[in-house]
Amino acid sequence: MSTAPKPFPLPVTAVTCLEDRAHVERAVVLDLEAGVQRLRLGPVGALAVDRSLHAELTAPYPATVLDARIVRTWAPRGPQPLAGEDSPLRHRVRALEEERPVLERRRDRLLTRLDLLGRLAADLLREIGEGAGHGETEQARWSGELDRVDEERDTYEEQLRTVTAELAARAEELAEAQRVMALAEEEPAELVGHIELTVEAAQAGPAGLRLTHLTPCALWRPAYRAVLDGGSLTLETDAVVWQRTGEDWSDVPLTLSTARSASAGVPPRLTEDRLTLRDRPAAERRTVEVDFREEEVATLGPVPVLGLPGVDDGGEARVLKAPARVSVRGDGRAHRVPLSAFTAAARDEYACSPELSPLVTQVVRFDNLSGHALLAGPVDLIRKSGFNGRGAMEFTAPGGPVELAFGSRDDVHVVREAEESRDTTGITQRTVVTRTVRLHLSRFSAPGEGDERVVVLRERVPVSEVSAVEVHLRKDACSPAPDVTDAEGIARWDVSLPPGGHRTVTLVYEVSASAKVTGI
Repeated sequence: MSTAPKPFPLPVTAVTCLEDRAHVERAVVLDLEAGVQRLRLGPVGALAVDRSLHAELTAPYPATVLDARIVRTWAPRGPQPLAGEDSPLRHRVRALEEERPVLERRRDRLLTRLDLLGRLAADLLREIGEGAGHGETEQARWSGELDRVDEERDTYEEQLRTVTAELAARAEELAEAQRVMALAEEEPAELVGHIELTVEAAQAGPAGLRLTHLTPCALWRPAYRAVLDGGSLTLETDAVVWQRTGEDWSDVPLTLSTARSASAGVPPRLTEDRLTLRDRPAAERRTVEVDFREEEVATLGPVPVLGLPGVDDGGEARVLKAPARVSVRGDGRAHRVPLSAFTAAARDEYACSPELSPLVTQVVRFDNLSGHALLAGPVDLIRKSGFNGRGAMEFTAPGGPVELAFGSRDDVHVVREAEESRDTTGITQRTVVTRTVRLHLSRFSAPGEGDERVVVLRERVPVSEVSAVEVHLRKDACSPAPDVTDAEGIARWDVSLPPGGHRTVTLVYEVSASAKVTGI
């Protein structure tokens, strides 16, 4: 069996990025010899999954892949660069190493001069002592000599302090530069993978090889950019791709899928659920226990989680393709890949739910005209003035309605007041709870504004689930009466506010319960 001496290059030709991994496809044309031979191809990313490796040969003559495996080796450190190709960091280290001996020699000379000046001062003091013992009085000369020695010593001591400080700074900078150079320029040993392929060919000739495998450390998430311009909205769909597989994807067709290959496709285990009957006591038959509870009106979908969420595909695997070839570096950073863009007519309204928040939010509605499903993800909101904030896109089927909130309006202020009264009728002993909600709206207009603004107010009314409790909306006491009240008990008003206008909306409803009801 012949063995190829050098590895054949095996570039990445196509990538399918999944939710938490990537399916990599490689293709190359091999010049095979007749008989059985072993080929070495690569290098490939060392993170490739061995059990997912699949190789296939296509040739006009019989050719078969007998064995395919991934072999990993540690690559040694690369050679040091030549002197003419040194980096600026290496030049700085060399300059610091050359400056240090110069400063050290200067420091030694200053120490020698200070030592000589110290000896000179000692000799001068000894001469003064001996002259004074013999009756000599040369006070002017002695004072001048001492002053000259002290001035020179002060000068050289100041120079020594400067040189010592500079030498310490250079030593610290040199240590930091060497540490940075060790991290930046000295390549550590790297784990590199190669494909060892054993093939059998009936005759010599060219053959095409297609090789696929899975690799971890790659994922993608959808992201959007919504540009609101008057009555139209432009939505751009992007895919944010991260990958650190050990190799770059250069100029490859990219496919994005929401398939979860790691999830096991087994049905849930059935558990026993027993139902038992018991006789209710007489005390329980005479009373009905009720309680107020809040239910969030929501549609089907995954439970939100903290951190980076998974891809919400509506329960069905979705496949999106990049319109052009892309290049994604294996640096672990986020790379945005454009997928699609469309412009649709937009309908906006200024909505407020005072019980939840006093802010008036501009809500924009439009239809999904992208031709594919819009997956859940973040949206960059942009108006004419520029970037406005970031919102969230919910899963939307093709052609379905989309709703985006473009932030709150500061020129409309809403104040909510709630009152409650309780009464019991004498004959039927029914408990009646009357609740009054007042909503005060104010608009602060800039000079020159003359148009009216319609604010959509929503306030909830309790919905009873038992016949013993009745909820009645008193439209005669409401001012004005709600325009619409849906099945979930949400009352809606379309309030028109002129510039600088004020309006008050009043909602009154009654909760009536019989005498056997407790918990109201």
